[in-house]
Amino acid sequence: MYKHLRTLSLLGLAAFLGACASSNSGDVYTRDQTRQAQTVKMGTVESVRTVKIEGTKSPVGTGAGAVVGGVAGSSMGGGRGSIITAVIGAVAGGLAGSAIEEGVTRKEGVEITVTMDRGSTIAIVQEGSAADFQVGDRVRVLEADGVTRVTR
Repeated sequence: MYKHLRTLSLLGLAAFLGACASSNSGDVYTRDQTRQAQTVKMGTVESVRTVKIEGTKSPVGTGAGAVVGGVAGSSMGGGRGSIITAVIGAVAGGLAGSAIEEGVTRKEGVEITVTMDRGSTIAIVQEGSAADFQVGDRVRVLEADGVTRVTR
């Protein structure tokens, strides 16, 4: 019974963390990025390579996992034993929660190397797939407030 409770709790945590993940795609803008001027530069794609964008590692996953693990651990044993298993469960749950959060929020991305029309070469990493851009594509490089993205 407790094993099922712990499994369901961790699955719920994973679903919650996945819903909280934001996107770093070239096609997604935050609310704060709307209605702002962006500098547009043109260039040509020189290479595209698939990369992995690591997931978030916030206190949310660790904390939620620790709570779930502590509750599950405290239900085992009696007296001092339940305190010890609660502590062990909280530590193990915290580690598991952190790992689940990072795995659930990990994204597929692309590194796009662009030769700009003025001669410089830059590389931008953003969410997406290698099929989104091809060598030789003419692209726009948009920049505003420290955020740069590549679009067609």
